[in-house]
Amino acid sequence: MRERESNVLSLLEDKTNDYARKIALGMKTTFGWRELTYDGLALMTRRLAAYLKNDLGLKRNERLAILSESKPEYGACVFASVIAGLITVPLDIKLTKYELESILSDCTPTVMLVSQNYIDKALELQKVIPSLKHIIVMDQQPVNDGLKSIYTIPANYTCKWRHRSRKSTVFIIYTSGTTGAPKGVETTFGNMLAQLHDLKIVFRQIFPKKGDVRILSILPMNHLFEMTVGFTTFLNFGFSVYYTKSLKPKDVLNTIKDRKIHFMILVPAFLRMLKSVLEAEIRNSSKIYQKTFPIKFFLAKFLPFRWIKKIMFRKLHNCFGGSFKACLSGGAPFDIETARFFKRIGIDVYEGYGLTETSPVATLNLEKCRDLHSVGKALPSYDVKIDENTGELLLRGPSIMKGYHNQPELTAQAIDPDGFFHTGDIARMDKEGRIYITGRIKNMIVLSGGKKVFPEEVEAVLSKSDKFEELCVFGVSREGGAKDGTEDIAVVVVPTEAVKAQYQGEELIKYMREEVKNMSKSLAPYKRPINISVLNQALPRTATKKIKRKEVKALVYSN
Repeated sequence: MRERESNVLSLLEDKTNDYARKIALGMKTTFGWRELTYDGLALMTRRLAAYLKNDLGLKRNERLAILSESKPEYGACVFASVIAGLITVPLDIKLTKYELESILSDCTPTVMLVSQNYIDKALELQKVIPSLKHIIVMDQQPVNDGLKSIYTIPANYTCKWRHRSRKSTVFIIYTSGTTGAPKGVETTFGNMLAQLHDLKIVFRQIFPKKGDVRILSILPMNHLFEMTVGFTTFLNFGFSVYYTKSLKPKDVLNTIKDRKIHFMILVPAFLRMLKSVLEAEIRNSSKIYQKTFPIKFFLAKFLPFRWIKKIMFRKLHNCFGGSFKACLSGGAPFDIETARFFKRIGIDVYEGYGLTETSPVATLNLEKCRDLHSVGKALPSYDVKIDENTGELLLRGPSIMKGYHNQPELTAQAIDPDGFFHTGDIARMDKEGRIYITGRIKNMIVLSGGKKVFPEEVEAVLSKSDKFEELCVFGVSREGGAKDGTEDIAVVVVPTEAVKAQYQGEELIKYMREEVKNMSKSLAPYKRPINISVLNQALPRTATKKIKRKEVKALVYSN
């Protein structure tokens, strides 16, 4: 069984036999619901795998890139890549052509699977990426007649699996793509199988019985959190996973109602948005309901049973269709007040912690009487250590990445000789093994939607301007409101002497801000600085001439 697992990732054939007619993946389209059964997913997978291997003649360990929004066909493309013996590179659809070109130049894919929404971008990339020989569309009716579609390829379903070891790379997940050396995390079959094994154990606390469990997926598939948990793990359980084309609250709630969703994975910002929707529902209710709600909300604090809370807050549960039970939050700092709100009305919110380098889940807070300030205990296969000198959280186990693609020196910096991965997060751990994240060593900026941005990659783009003498990018924490505790991207720029000779005062500030905005067009929108400050002095530096980010930030944002 172990040998088979190492080659088929989520045991697709076994799940096909167990749940053949059950819905595996579904999504609402303009023509109604598009749903794939486990049997249908297996057929689509084998058909594409046969085409990749037999018709295109792709060799073992060649790269297959995917540029698409989340949809049922995405899953078939991932499984087909695995069966054909390829390495899958899921791409962020929000990246610019410039950023994607940098990534593709690093991983050199032979084929790209693309949704029709991104065909033009794929064709542009093919012109500048010599390795990219084939583009295949993931839709039934591609807008480009010259391209093959996964629906128009030969109906050949015979494809012998290409066996690979547990140490073989299954995914390369890129966490940045602007600089000359993009950071691609190599995730192995062994990493994924360790995650599946751990998550199967811990998720039994949430899903104690097998049955008809329906999941809503709203995170992009290029995130390993979604790929590992929201896709692979839940299919391994035999659940049904649904996607939504829009993240508008109304559309999401309609999908939850329509398909009677039980569970979803999200980021804290989306959870806050759902809370706002429920609060609006309360405000729009009758005067009597508005007056009695605070009383019921207070009393619910002392009630241990979810079914009682569901009756007390039936009106709010009806907004979710009545079947919704819980959600898992990750990717950004936890909003404790929002979690308490949902728990009080009878919807559990669990928190997870991890990084792409940990494949990605390292801890889960699933305890019944859990401390919401904690990210929970480490998964069973992890060894955990807190560095005595720095307080940094160190993790070791079979889920730790193989390394950074083409960057052995960076890999050696991240994983020490004892096999511990240095997370860059400062943490403490109590006697029971609960982990509390208290800060970050790294400069990484975490946005409200869970997106992570590295200052260095933003600086690499902005520094190409000849109008800046020097610059520094960092995160600025928000206080209050729906995005409390998250960060915005800020930049401080120092104009060159030539620019200062031409512009002064408010005119200089306006000119420099416009230059930042123009240079930022090479970045994905979420990576563009929101707060732009202009200084007429040299930035503080260390003895080795490195800019002191904290001191620069203090210059502009100190009270």
